Amino acid sequence: MKKHTISLHPLGKELRVNDQTPLIDVLHEFGVEFPCGGKGTCGKCKVRLLEGDLEISAEQQTKLDLLGLTTDWRLACYSMCTGDITLEIEQFKHLILADETEFSFTPAFGYGLAVDLGTTTLVAQLIDLTNAQVMAVESMLNPQVRFGADLISRIQASMDGSAAEMTQIIRSAIGTMISQMLKKHEVQLEEVILVGNAVMQLIFCACDVSPLSAYPFHTSNLGIKILNTTELNWKFQVRDSVKFYPSIGSFVGSDILAGIVATGLHLKEEYTALIDLGTNGEIVIGNRERIVCASTAAGPAFEGANISMGMRAVTGAISSLNQVNGELEATVIGNTPAKGICGSALIDAVAILRKIDKLGMFGEINSGEGDILLTGKVRLTQKDINEFQLAKAAIAAGLTILAKNLSIELSDISKLYIAGGFGNYLNIENVVETGMIELPAEKIVKMGNTALIGAKMFLFTDLKITEEILKKSTLINLEANHDFQDIYVDKMLFL
Repeated sequence: MKKHTISLHPLGKELRVNDQTPLIDVLHEFGVEFPCGGKGTCGKCKVRLLEGDLEISAEQQTKLDLLGLTTDWRLACYSMCTGDITLEIEQFKHLILADETEFSFTPAFGYGLAVDLGTTTLVAQLIDLTNAQVMAVESMLNPQVRFGADLISRIQASMDGSAAEMTQIIRSAIGTMISQMLKKHEVQLEEVILVGNAVMQLIFCACDVSPLSAYPFHTSNLGIKILNTTELNWKFQVRDSVKFYPSIGSFVGSDILAGIVATGLHLKEEYTALIDLGTNGEIVIGNRERIVCASTAAGPAFEGANISMGMRAVTGAISSLNQVNGELEATVIGNTPAKGICGSALIDAVAILRKIDKLGMFGEINSGEGDILLTGKVRLTQKDINEFQLAKAAIAAGLTILAKNLSIELSDISKLYIAGGFGNYLNIENVVETGMIELPAEKIVKMGNTALIGAKMFLFTDLKITEEILKKSTLINLEANHDFQDIYVDKMLFL
């Protein structure tokens, strides 16, 4: 078959590909994002054509015109390589949160492996079980991002015939990460433990995700999955087994189960809350007697989806905003010119704009203009602000409804933990200012990657701890609550 060369500038990389290879198949490995799963609706996969030719279909031209892009730009999800080309690819550094948090444990024998299989990112750590020390860490973007940034896109891609490929590439990616660690440390693994959301669990374990595509969004196939290296096609041995820990419910996975263990929420007499603001937004409130949890549609906005200049926490993204002498001052990841805004800075922007009276209580831009300049060329549009309102209302309403379900007030929560890499950048005072979390700032704690912490703790425990948590945990369908719509609309306001 005829071959072509794709040169990536300024990365200095060259790829040899077959004729008619879709760019989406090869560019996702180099930081090009496809949040909409290659449907051409988001424009995030734009690349600049420096040399050669990439044919533009009428449909792609329409998209390019809508995005205001000049003739040297292409959408990677619409393009196929039919000759030698040179593309300009922005060199993003994706910030992936590993963890070194200490925890109580009973020493064991040998070495174990903990994996946080996230929708967006993967992190694996090699652990010495005699002292719980982290010997090695590997992280990477989840290669499934080419099928879409969110869970719904992944489910749809799986149902459209990509299920086997999605399973194969995620198993291969994690196997490669583990192999790289074992090259540096030639040890015998006793056990590998994976945690992740329910969709990631089902895809990794080659299970059917279609029940999660339609109401009532329920599957009974979310228990612990025990696999071996042969069926995973891994080239190393594990003495015990590879375990993917059980999900709590259809959209509340074992990453949240791990988070409960990491925070000790299930052991405390007082009520404690946990919020994971990842690609999907999960909320937990409970104590040693009872735990309630729910999933909300908040995550995509905080990870840049549906925000006009939204980005994940990568090089070029504004990570925080402050008001200095009446002006907005931006902190940009990588200390480069700002290319967009990530979720933490979106919260800062809204909080500050409210303080200086540029936004009204309904989220309207008081000047009547369609957008507000933040810094450089980065602007926040009226639609962006409305998207934020939907996301913050989802979190605030979720907390309110879960508290009501426990017959407590939000004020009865002694501590609220924010998990995930996104939480690392949050200005807690601004979170409170927007009304997203209606608790005093001193009750809110940023805890980092609780999924990975919990996965490591699972290496030192048996399954009884998870069984006990699952017995007292209840998954709440927020939308089924008869007060949900009223609470949700009320929480959209800035008071």
